[in-house]
Formats: sequence, structure tokens, C-alpha cells
Amino acid sequence: MLPTFGGVLSARASMLLQNVPPALLVRFLREHRSEWADYAVDFYSAASLKSSPYAIPFAKPGGFPTSQVILPLAHTVEHEEVLEVVRLEGHAFSPEDIALSRDMYLLQLCSGIDEANTGECAQLIFAPIDESFGDDAPMLPSGFRIISLDPKSNGPGPTQTLDLASTLDVGRPAGGLDSANQNVRSVLSIAFQFTFESHYQESVAAMARQYVRSIVASVQRVALAISPSPLGGRIVPKPSPHSPEALTLARWICRSYRVYTGRELFEADTQASDAVLKQLWHHSDAIVCCSVKTNASAAFTFANQAGLDMMETTLVALQDIMLEKILDESGRKILLSEFSKIMQQGFAYLPGGVCNSSMGRTVSYEQAVVWKVLNDDDSNHCLAFMFMNWSFV
Repeated sequence: MLPTFGGVLSARASMLLQNVPPALLVRFLREHRSEWADYAVDFYSAASLKSSPYAIPFAKPGGFPTSQVILPLAHTVEHEEVLEVVRLEGHAFSPEDIALSRDMYLLQLCSGIDEANTGECAQLIFAPIDESFGDDAPMLPSGFRIISLDPKSNGPGPTQTLDLASTLDVGRPAGGLDSANQNVRSVLSIAFQFTFESHYQESVAAMARQYVRSIVASVQRVALAISPSPLGGRIVPKPSPHSPEALTLARWICRSYRVYTGRELFEADTQASDAVLKQLWHHSDAIVCCSVKTNASAAFTFANQAGLDMMETTLVALQDIMLEKILDESGRKILLSEFSKIMQQGFAYLPGGVCNSSMGRTVSYEQAVVWKVLNDDDSNHCLAFMFMNWSFV
């Protein structure tokens, strides 16, 4: 039992991964904890198991300087599972950080991360521990689990793996990766647990939601970096910020907006592609792009940061969201009535209204503008939407 505590709160999230080897992602999360974890939240989780829990922190990934040391304890014969202790070394750079600068320890179990193999499941599970814990002290595990949606019938079982990646080099596929493995899909489940006192339940819940959202964003960046480019297949990878594809798309979006509306999307400080993409990415209005299809629902292909925030999604999961699921009935009817005008004239202004995020929350916007995005050959590449002055209702 957890003395004096109101209970245990679990914050969970899941995301679809495309062309991301599970072993490679989990190994990165294990070896580069500072890329996604917040030391203050780790400290709270450890302290909350004692009699005097530390004050509830505000999640701020990377906001506190730490380093980690992995101390192996045991492993299976074929290194399919590894049990280890992780020492998190805190460093105080200011007087207010001194209370957090002590070392912390996690008991960690990881499996399916052998760099020479890949299986249908890989996981990283950890729980804070302390030298004062007794043998019957409660454990509060959190972590990640990735399960492949495309198991190979002629391949090894869940406890065996294939050669997919041999290094953590960003954006570099392993030599053994061929086109047959390119459109592999998997589901990443994220779960973090926090104890709480009854009168702090709402505060802990808010912190947990914010923390898990920050982790999802961090994992999304890592997944985009380590995902190899497909050699074929029907699914086109979505451009990540700073990629050559994103630089080109940003140029097409801004040029097409200027051609059709006669206005600049924003005043660019320079015409350099990276500067245009940076301003597009940080534009305050939600800008999203979707495919133009006649026989299928339009799927989103790109969104700036405001667009991702409005739809409450990530670049990785964006491809699974259909336009018809975001717009309400009124918005769909208006878009349908204006579609021929958009295709002939190149753009159209839509009245204010409401739409839905991927999480089902209602979003209001004052006005929207839709325009065709043309590529360098002046062919239709996609449709761009800009939702102005949006907010959650």
C-alpha cells in the first residue's frame, strides 16, 4: 500500500509508427534519455513513493541538466532481455536547482533492442528505486512498448529478431534493410504512472497530461530522424521540419498563395528556403496540407506547429487523419460547394466555423482560406488550408 496517498494516476498515449524499426527507436530512448525525459518529473516520481513527496513540477523536457550512467545487472543468454540500474546524475546550475541536483536511480528492463536483430515487440520499462526502499517497497513502473502490426509469418517469433539496423546514425538505414521491409507499421504505447495525494489530484493530472504530450512530441522527432526513406510503396513519407522535402513544400505553399491571392503569406526576412520554412513552421495560424483525390478521402500530408497543435496530433500520426473527420457537417458542405471554385480560381475564403481535433475536441476559427499548391511543373501537388485565429472551445 502507498501510505497517505490518494491513488495512482496513469497517463497513456499511443501513436502509429511508419517505417521505424522498433529495436532502433527503443534503443535510442534507452541511450538518450535526456532527449525526452524531464529530470524534475523523474525526481517527483521517486520522491512521491516516500513519506514527503516533492512539490509537483511543471513538465519541461530538457529543462534540467542531467547525465545518465547505465549499470547492467543481468541479461538473458541471447541478450533478448536486459535488467539494469540507471543512475541519473543531476547538476545544479542555479541556487534553486540545488534541491534537485542529487543522483537518482531507476530499475530498468529492456527487451528487443539487440542492434543485430528486430522482433515483433520491443520495450523499455523503468521504475524509480532508492537505497531506503525495503524488499516489499512498491514499484511504480512506466515506459514504452512497440508492437509490430506486420509480423513476418516466415520469420522468427516475438523473442527473436532480424537484422534491420546496426547503428543509431540518424537517417541512415542499415545495410540489411530492403524494400520488402519499408512499409512496416507498428504501434508505440506510452504509459507513465504518478502517485498523488487526494487534494493534489487535479494538479498531478494536469502535469501528467503535459508531460506525456511533450514525450510524444520528442518521440515523434526521433522517429522521423531514424525512419529510413522508403524505396517504394503507396504511402508517401511526410516531410519533417528541416528536411529537403519540407523546404521545397514550404516554397511551393508560399509561392502558390502569392500567385492566387496576390498577397504574401508572411513577410519573409530572406528568400532562403530554410528561412521560409522556419516562418511557415512558426506561423501563428494553423496551416495544413492535404492530398487532392477524387476517389478517396483527402488525407493530411503536412502541418505547421500550430496545425499540429490544433489537430492535437504529430507529424508521424498526421497521415492517418482524414479531412472529413476534422471538418464538421457544415464545414464539409461549404468546402464541397466551393471546391469547383478552388480548382478553377485557385483559392477560396471560407467563413468562420468549428472543426474537431483528432482527440474529439471542438476548435473554433474566425476564417479559413484554401488554395491549390502547385509544384515546379505547375501541377497540382496538394491543397493548403489556413485556419485563422483558432482556439479550443
